[in-house]
Amino acid sequence: MRFSRMGLPGRSRVIVGDPSFDLATVSALLDGVAEAETGDRPWQGDDVVGLLVGPDHPVGAADMDALPNLAVVASCSVGYEHVDVEAAAARGIWVTNVPDYCVEEMADSSLALLLSLLRGIVVLDRSVRNGDWDHRAAGELRRIAGTRLGIVGLGRIGRALAVRARALGMEVWATDPAVPESEIEAAGIHPARLDELLGGCTAFSLHAPLTPATEGMIGERELGLMPEGAVLVDTARARLTDFGAVLRALDSGRLAAAAFDVLPVEPPSPEHPPPEHPRLVVNPHAAWYSPETEIEVYQRPVIAVREVLDGGVPRDAVVGPRTTA
Repeated sequence: MRFSRMGLPGRSRVIVGDPSFDLATVSALLDGVAEAETGDRPWQGDDVVGLLVGPDHPVGAADMDALPNLAVVASCSVGYEHVDVEAAAARGIWVTNVPDYCVEEMADSSLALLLSLLRGIVVLDRSVRNGDWDHRAAGELRRIAGTRLGIVGLGRIGRALAVRARALGMEVWATDPAVPESEIEAAGIHPARLDELLGGCTAFSLHAPLTPATEGMIGERELGLMPEGAVLVDTARARLTDFGAVLRALDSGRLAAAAFDVLPVEPPSPEHPPPEHPRLVVNPHAAWYSPETEIEVYQRPVIAVREVLDGGVPRDAVVGPRTTA
């Protein structure tokens, strides 16, 4: 089923729900097909045909019902768990994301954080600024070549990280129930079940999507399976891990160091301060960023909206009248 303006009011609106979008750019890309305007929930109007949102702007069934002519919800993100895709599919509404816009940047940042933990870069810098001059201040510094890296989630970013890690001489293991073992092996990676991977590697990087099955997948039990002195990186979703368990593992030495680019509450606040530990590195959800990706992530959703309003099929469809989640 393709979008049709038959029966719509004289004008059509696209609501920009995420203020990170530049309204002038949105209007230019829509090029008169619809009027763009900013707006916060609750959204209403039978002239609204598109929503531009981000991860902090959930869109549920009630929102869709308040917009009877809504044709497309386009999100400036890889993840789309903030949109009720089942409700959208049932109503014939397209949902789009930007699935591959920051693969290189995410893989680069994940590797940079891994290297900083294995070689103690951040902890050593902190010690020098604290007045110390001790090459052992970060504990044992690991040789990169020969390190066994366990990647949890072998999608685009996980695979890009694996390529980089193997180029540095790391032995790469991976677990992903959605990827056949033969496909993992063909990439030069050792396939493993999660528990096997946790017990067999010394460095870990999380790249799984956030779903009910993966939420809290790295908790007290899983950290206990890791060898003493392991390092952990999470640039994917904070809720993949139990933060309290991670801090306790850092205290006990089970984890030698950890790095996160994501937090359970972003940005931190007095009510939800950032976690602190001498061997914990926290970045401000920056792993996705480069000037190139900043342009792409806010333009492709608008292009997807334009494609739908022109009667076409959007390139980055997650669900829609002819697709399923």
